Amino acid sequence: MSHPAILESRLLHWPDESACAAFATALAAHAALHQAVIELEGPLGAGKTTFVRHLLRAIGVEGRIKSPTYAVVEPYEVALPDGDTCAVSHFDFYRFNDPREWEDAGFRDIFAAPGLKLCEWADKARSVLPVADLVIHIEPVGDADERRVQVDAFTAAGLSLLP
Repeated sequence: MSHPAILESRLLHWPDESACAAFATALAAHAALHQAVIELEGPLGAGKTTFVRHLLRAIGVEGRIKSPTYAVVEPYEVALPDGDTCAVSHFDFYRFNDPREWEDAGFRDIFAAPGLKLCEWADKARSVLPVADLVIHIEPVGDADERRVQVDAFTAAGLSLLP
């Protein structure tokens, strides 16, 4: 199963981690983010989890932010400026091998509920995932912290989140 057509794309350059953090902070300012599905793509060590940590901090997650590599999902709850709360689910499908896990683990319910869903290694669960609003592809450049980033919008909500 492949993605639907890309509505619009942006190519970005992050010369260092502070540029990654700045992008995460800018993205966190969008109200539409609280209901988005965002996929993060890139090779091991590209900075997918680093980006998620910056984004979670920017939306108000406090305390330890763990990688969900072994748990598959880490849930968070953040307070919104209007006094409401937002559920945030950070998925890492790297070890996801059986679509039956989707039902057994309750992922269908998580994706059906309101909130932000951040998905690393989404290609491992492509057959069961909904269409992402944004796909952020992070590619290392050289040996440093420099990254080439492509941000693709697949929905109207994704378009509103583009930088």
